[in-house]
Amino acid sequence: MKEFQDGLHKKSYYLIVSVIIALMVLGVVIDNTVNMRFIAHGLMVTVVSGCLLLYPRYENTIMRYTTVFASTGYLYSLFYLYPEVWSGFVLLCFIPALSILFFDRTLFYFSLVLNAMLIAFTFSYIIIIDQGSNYPYVISDIAENLVNFIASQVILYYVFHLSNERMKKQRLYFEQVQQAERLKTTGQMAAAVAHEIRNPLTVVRGFLQYYKEDPELNENFKRNFSLMIDELQTAEHVITQFLSMAKPDQAKLTNSVDIEMVLNDVSELLNTYGLPSDNNIELSIDTGCYVNANHIELKQLFVNVIKNAIEASPNGTAVYVMAEKIKAHIEVRIIDNGKGMTQEEVNSLGTPFYSLKSKGTGLGLMICYNIVEKYNGTIKFESQQGIGTTVTVRFPIK
Repeated sequence: MKEFQDGLHKKSYYLIVSVIIALMVLGVVIDNTVNMRFIAHGLMVTVVSGCLLLYPRYENTIMRYTTVFASTGYLYSLFYLYPEVWSGFVLLCFIPALSILFFDRTLFYFSLVLNAMLIAFTFSYIIIIDQGSNYPYVISDIAENLVNFIASQVILYYVFHLSNERMKKQRLYFEQVQQAERLKTTGQMAAAVAHEIRNPLTVVRGFLQYYKEDPELNENFKRNFSLMIDELQTAEHVITQFLSMAKPDQAKLTNSVDIEMVLNDVSELLNTYGLPSDNNIELSIDTGCYVNANHIELKQLFVNVIKNAIEASPNGTAVYVMAEKIKAHIEVRIIDNGKGMTQEEVNSLGTPFYSLKSKGTGLGLMICYNIVEKYNGTIKFESQQGIGTTVTVRFPIK
């Protein structure tokens, strides 16, 4: 995710970096004679300043690691170039804090491990070689200084952990806002074209109703007219649901719906859909399974779910649909033996514009979730890769 997409953010960054560079330059020129130490100090300030100034232009992983490397080298250089300044050791303790600014988990852990290795080398150098001649404040209480260093790293770890978790939530919220905006756009488009789509559907349904009543037509020929008219009515209802995204309509006609009748209708409709791949639907339904809902919406719900199960199933296999009363609920399970899904994919189901199909939009399952929620039900997906998926839909019993 780019951090400098807007000019205001970039201006604030350069303002802060300018202050940091000014302080580093003052550290070089104030009370410092021109010698090798002065040159080394100035060189490190130049390298770090260059990394900080170039980062917004080359905002990538390599630049982040280079900046952390340069900053680490700069602070350790100060510690070794100015052994008389005790604050240098304090700065070493907070080196991993630099990587927190990038909100990069891998970079933070890398910085934490790198700093631990460098501090181990530094303590070994002071104990074995220096023996406290240049760093008496370190060796005078080596154990306490080591404990303080470890404590500072633990504090930084918790600061990073809490900050990172908050950033994850903010990013998730940002993604949800984007999805909501997309959904809003979809609703506006649906509102614009719904009238144009309804007109031809109404004409087709009108002619079908006319021919259905025509006594001159063969009764065998007219047998499927009722099913065709019902499907056109379902299509009109789907258009109405798209319209509800732009203009929600809370007044929905509900009545006592027989789950057995709905699933039988859906099975009859989708058995034909599964014929090319030799897939069929096996029903096992308890009698007397009634829920309080809208008949068309329940039919749409089960058409979407069972159709997905058929598409996920290998050729020549069955999709099992079972409905039964469990205490105060009606539970419907749709089981397939398809390729299954990962837990991450299951968690993303129902999200607008998320689909495992190459040409899918994700709106079908999103509508299913809305229908289930509207009638105080629940929908649950259980899946294992290579084994299959079980969808469990529960509604309060009528």
